[in-house]
Amino acid sequence: MITEKIPQVDRSKAVSNKGNLYRIKNVMKRAAAGEKITVGFLGGSITQGSVATHPDKCYAHKVYEWFCEAFPRSEVKYLNAGIGATDSQFACARADSDLLVYDPDICFVEFSVNDACDEHYHEAYEGLVRKILSSDPSRALMLIHNVRYDDGGSAQLQHSKVARRYDVPAVSMREVIYPELESGRLDNRVITPDDLHPNDVGHSLVASVIISVLEDIKEHMNEDEEPVKELPAPETLNSYESSVRYRNDNASGILVDCKGFEKDSLPQEVVSDIFRKGWTATQKGSYITFKVYGSGLGVQYRKTIQKPAPAATLILDGNTDAPVILDADFKETWGDKLYLETILEHGENREHTIRIELTDTHPNDALPFYLVSVIATGWDE
Repeated sequence: MITEKIPQVDRSKAVSNKGNLYRIKNVMKRAAAGEKITVGFLGGSITQGSVATHPDKCYAHKVYEWFCEAFPRSEVKYLNAGIGATDSQFACARADSDLLVYDPDICFVEFSVNDACDEHYHEAYEGLVRKILSSDPSRALMLIHNVRYDDGGSAQLQHSKVARRYDVPAVSMREVIYPELESGRLDNRVITPDDLHPNDVGHSLVASVIISVLEDIKEHMNEDEEPVKELPAPETLNSYESSVRYRNDNASGILVDCKGFEKDSLPQEVVSDIFRKGWTATQKGSYITFKVYGSGLGVQYRKTIQKPAPAATLILDGNTDAPVILDADFKETWGDKLYLETILEHGENREHTIRIELTDTHPNDALPFYLVSVIATGWDE
C-alpha cells in the first residue's frame, strides 16, 4: 500500500506504447480466479530500491502490493532481480538465472537510465526482450522507461523502438514526471536526492504511474484482445539474446588453465550479492585461461573504491599487441562496481581463448583482484 503523499502529475500520458495486452490480461484473469502468480522485476539500482529507506518502499514492491490488493483471491509472489549499476547487456546474460528460472507470470523490465541511447543498447535491449518473450508463450511483459530528473536523460528513444516492434506495453516516466520538474511545478528534491534515484516519495510516484496503467488494463481485462503473434525477425544483429554467463559453478567446460586464481566458495544469498561465484587472485603472475565459443565476449570484474587496487591484463586469442587492462581501481566514490568489459563484439563465431594475468599489484592492496564471470554471446545452438 502506498502511504507517502504523492505529487500531482498527469498520468494520462503514462503509456508510451499500448502494445498487445493479451498476455497481461490473461495473467490478471488467472489471478482474479484465484490462481497463484509471480510478479518479477528486472532492472538496475532503481528497481533494486537504492535510496529507498526500506525494500518495501521500492516502486517494485509497491507494484507487487497492488497485485495483492487488486486480486485478493490470488497468492502473489514477489521477485526482485534488480542490481545497481547494471544494464540490459548484462541482463541478457543473467535473465535466465536471476529471473526466468523462477517462472514469473509477468515481468517488469527497467533499464532506460542504465543503458545509453545508442545502437549497442538497442541491440542488447532487443535481445533481452526477445529472451523474455520467447521463454514462455504465456509470460507477460511490461517495459518501464525511467528518466534522469535533471536533464531528461533516458534510453527511451531506442527502447521504444523495441517496444513497438514486439508490441509490448511500455510506461514512461519521461512523459509524466519530467515535465513537472522541467516546468518547476515539482521540486526535484521532493522526489530524489541525486536526480537519478527516487526517494520514498519518488518511488511511490513511479509506482503510481505504473499502477495507473495496470488499473486501466484491469478495468478492461474481460474485453477481447488479439492473441500475441509470433516474434518478428530481429531488427538488429541480435547477438545478445543467446548470452551465456559462466561463473565458477558452471565454467568447468571452458576453464582450461589456472594458477594462483582461487574459487570463491561463499554462497550467494541474494541476487544483489554480486561478488560471488568468481575467482580471486593476489599474487602477481597469477593467471587463468578460458576457451569459449561465441561471436561476442565479455568479462566481469570488481572495480573497488578501496585503495590501492590491483590490475590484470587480458589477452584475447594470443594477440599480445592488443592487451586489455582490467584495472580494479574505481575512480568513483559511491561504492564497488560490477564492471562489464566487452572484449569482442560481432566477431568471428568460433572458439576464442581468453587469458587473464594479474600484472599490477601492491604490497598493501586493500582487496584481491576479483574476476566475477565470463560472458559469451552469439553462440551456435
